[in-house]
Amino acid sequence: MSESWQVNGIELAVAAAGDGPVVLLAHGFPDLGVTWHLQVPLLLDAGYRVLVPDMRGYGDSARPAARSAYAVREIGRDLIGLLDHEGVDRAHVVGHDWGAQCVWSLGLDHPERLLSLTGLSVPHTRPAPAPPIEILRRRLGEEFYQVRFQAEGAAEQALERDTAATLAAAFADDFEAVGRPAGPRDRPAWMSADRFAHLVDVFRRTGFAGGLSYYRNINDNWRAASAREPHLIEAPSLFLTGSADPVAAFMRVDDSLFADLRVVVVEGAGHWVHQQAPVRVGAELLEHLRRADELAGT
Repeated sequence: MSESWQVNGIELAVAAAGDGPVVLLAHGFPDLGVTWHLQVPLLLDAGYRVLVPDMRGYGDSARPAARSAYAVREIGRDLIGLLDHEGVDRAHVVGHDWGAQCVWSLGLDHPERLLSLTGLSVPHTRPAPAPPIEILRRRLGEEFYQVRFQAEGAAEQALERDTAATLAAAFADDFEAVGRPAGPRDRPAWMSADRFAHLVDVFRRTGFAGGLSYYRNINDNWRAASAREPHLIEAPSLFLTGSADPVAAFMRVDDSLFADLRVVVVEGAGHWVHQQAPVRVGAELLEHLRRADELAGT
């Protein structure tokens, strides 16, 4: 059951449980905090306190209208606000997809608040030599999904025309089909019918504008990253990805940007690696957290 927490000037819906070192789990697009349902019991049994928000723009959390409200650094302030709400100095922070993007930024902006970092599916990379959307537009065309998502109003209308088909395409790693009228399609086999129905119900209520706003900050995030003084992510870090994740076609992890990074590739898994291979992901995550706890003396 989620509670409403006031952090960073907005309300976030947060599910919190357990005692011990804090693990904060940040979801991506198009998703909700329930994406972590296979990891939460494992973490609780291992003696951690787990915080699972619906990120701003999603579910029962606030959905600010301004595009700038969804910049990576603003989301980072939400995550730090959750730690402040808990009264903890340092925590383990885990993110998937856009959650991972925000987690990597925390490693540079708030290193003193971190016990460890884990990013799933989206790696930390150097800033591109030019605005990323312009690069993607030149290389992959106007119909590449991240380029299409820049069109305010039109993208929302396309994704909301058939919410179930939009989510089914995303969870099938068919990002190019997201928001295109391809007709009904089935949910992936790894997701239960009840879970899928819940997500469809929520996104029919909220729409996709909040999630799309993360994409509309890609160039602004790039400008902020390019202006940042270069330095390493010092927190013990783990990057977990699936061998079949389509994100690898245009983003690759750069281990030179980390002081302490371990990379795990789960064979056969796609973008939703934590739901497709929960046993492997859970084991790797717990090993990483315990090692970081030992290093921190917690």
